[in-house]
Amino acid sequence: MSRPSPAPESRSRPALWLAAVAGALAIAGLAFVYLQSKPADPNAPPGPTPEGMVWIPGGSFTMGYDASPDRDAPTHTVEVDGFWMDATEVTNAQFRQFVEATGYVTTAERKPRAEDFPGANPADLVPFSAVFRCFECDAKECDRLRTEKLNRNEPAPGPEWWAKSVGASWRKPEGEVSSIDGKDQYPAVHISWEDAAAYAKWAGKRLPTEAEWERAARGGLERAQYAWGHDAQGKDGRYFANTYQGRFPATVEGRDGFKGLAPVKSFPANGFGLYDMSGNAWEWCADWYDRNYYGYAPKRNPTGPANGEERVRRGGSYLCADEYCRRYLPGTRDKGAPEDSACHTGFRCVKSPEGTGIAAGGTGP
Repeated sequence: MSRPSPAPESRSRPALWLAAVAGALAIAGLAFVYLQSKPADPNAPPGPTPEGMVWIPGGSFTMGYDASPDRDAPTHTVEVDGFWMDATEVTNAQFRQFVEATGYVTTAERKPRAEDFPGANPADLVPFSAVFRCFECDAKECDRLRTEKLNRNEPAPGPEWWAKSVGASWRKPEGEVSSIDGKDQYPAVHISWEDAAAYAKWAGKRLPTEAEWERAARGGLERAQYAWGHDAQGKDGRYFANTYQGRFPATVEGRDGFKGLAPVKSFPANGFGLYDMSGNAWEWCADWYDRNYYGYAPKRNPTGPANGEERVRRGGSYLCADEYCRRYLPGTRDKGAPEDSACHTGFRCVKSPEGTGIAAGGTGP
């Protein structure tokens, strides 16, 4: 008697399993081929993002601000390569690590050299930095009178709201009696360009070029007046940055929640995830300053003039008042001598992908 034939469904089970495996392998192969042929995301970072930094994709943008107070920032198109940037200004905690590791002494903590201050009383050659003090005056009128004196070649002291504070430094931002205890997450200030460049080299980073800085500050918004968009500070009771509210320089109201420096990340990040690109503390750039530079700068990856007397600062500070100084706008510029320091000036760093851009530890031209 012949053996009964197996049920049709029993005969098909191994075949169905093999067919399923083959189908899965075919789908996986097609997916692999698709992923290999899919164009890479041009905005994606080329590698792991360093701790505490944010990737800024390369691209073209409109740089400058035609209404700049010094008429030194006509709008023009610039293209930069991608880079990483510190998400925040360098903090007291981070700067302390650098000082403890290297023994570095900032320019504000060094005794001034007699050759830099000819005729000065030797007793006056003590470490100092500039500290803001409220002063009862009309700021614009004070500036006008000072300019008139300079035009007549007469002695003209600096603005009355700036005081030479003996002992002021990043450790003592308001002078000898102050400290940074409990302020690890505040920006390190009283930082000169020389100090910032030294930190950047130690950290394996560099200072941003002016073009990189503005590309990052704009957060991907083209031609927006502010780093956060188009709404002015205080509109509908909202504040987007730490700037000055009140009658500058006589009274400060702090309607944004702060009457001085604020801890980093106290305000929302911009479109790239960067904090405090407007206000809080000025930030040094790598470039030398030339008010006419935009007229002859290269369109791709400009790095500033070959030489100069002052370095570019960007971003404004907590002392930027709308009726006096709007240099917290992303397209505006400022400058200072490389050895200058003050209670409103700090910095942040950038880093280029391996084999591209300016080398780590570089500072531009």
